[in-house]
Amino acid sequence: MQIAYFILVALVALCNLPSVYTGVIALFTFKKHVPYPHAEPGTRFAVVIPARNEAHVLPNLIRALREQDYPAHLIDIYVAANHCTDDTAHVAGRLGAQVIECPDSVRVKGDVLHHAVAQLMPKAYDAFAFFDADNIPDRAFMQRINDALAAGESVCRGRLKAGNARDSWVSGCYGMYHTLMEWVYSRPHTQAGFSSNLVGTAFAVHREVFEAMGGWNTVTICEDSEFAAQCSRMGYRVAFVQEAVSYDEQVSGFLTSLRQRRRWCYGMIQAARHMTPSMFSPKCPRKGMARDFGMVFVLSHSAPLATLLSLAMLPMQPASMLILGAAGLALSALGIILLGLLLCRLGGYPLRDMKLAVLMHPVFMVSWVPLQISALFWPVREWSPIVHNGQDVPGMETDI
Repeated sequence: MQIAYFILVALVALCNLPSVYTGVIALFTFKKHVPYPHAEPGTRFAVVIPARNEAHVLPNLIRALREQDYPAHLIDIYVAANHCTDDTAHVAGRLGAQVIECPDSVRVKGDVLHHAVAQLMPKAYDAFAFFDADNIPDRAFMQRINDALAAGESVCRGRLKAGNARDSWVSGCYGMYHTLMEWVYSRPHTQAGFSSNLVGTAFAVHREVFEAMGGWNTVTICEDSEFAAQCSRMGYRVAFVQEAVSYDEQVSGFLTSLRQRRRWCYGMIQAARHMTPSMFSPKCPRKGMARDFGMVFVLSHSAPLATLLSLAMLPMQPASMLILGAAGLALSALGIILLGLLLCRLGGYPLRDMKLAVLMHPVFMVSWVPLQISALFWPVREWSPIVHNGQDVPGMETDI
């Protein structure tokens, strides 16, 4: 029994090494942030909006794009209508967007983006920006992306905030989660010279990247992380542009949240199994950046495995250690609540509207554990759409 215990301890330590590495890189978040210098508007953008039955939220996004502090003649809007049964295409056309109808072969969002990019590459665009239909970009979003591209970046992602953080404790927790990921991953990895991840919306790609890749070619349901990995593997980093703010409508119900996040977890597992070997290939032009991103995929497996191994060790623990463990869990819950207070501050969410979300933050964070473990063994075989109700974000603080 003692030998088995020490073997489990060694395995847990091994599985935690990727977490330690990620924690070390996270320290770069304290490096002084230097915004990209202002550049005169010059990038001609094709904005691509994948949409499936999004007629009721599209107007907010298209209006926000029309009201950008960026020359309107440098922004063309395309709505990629994917098997819609409502009047998404009609609404898009009425608001001045051009419609790209997706063929019957399209099954997932990656297919939509592949088709849209293939249609638009022959046109003379400098870059392509991508938004989900429920997004509302800040007025300065396109200008800030233009600044980054002018400074030499090839792939840029903006800062994502929950536009409906006040709706429920669940949507509030999503807002804190995005803030956490930006401060412990996107910001530090960019400031360390590595690549950020993508979150599927509010990002832009220079045409040279698609020319090198032959368009958008992803095969997993986690098309954002897969594409970011492809970029890192080929030497194009994803830069986090934190001055480019966009508001995203988050899920408000806990059960719907579990379904959505389980799909995210499985999508990451799927992308990891598809991409990890190539991320550690000696043929990558920027090996350090590719391997750094590859650690995200390793972590998607090692973290839940470490949890399973730790659970397997419980019967081998003396009663006194179990009591100490329970006390440690209570302190951890308090720590997660305090972390929530900090994340509200960093994310610009007024605490008076986030009290319940902060108190329930431990529940939200712990609920990731069974989702990550189940994703290791049981695939998501069915895609269920998330219904969007629209968001109202006036007065939201956007200062860093």
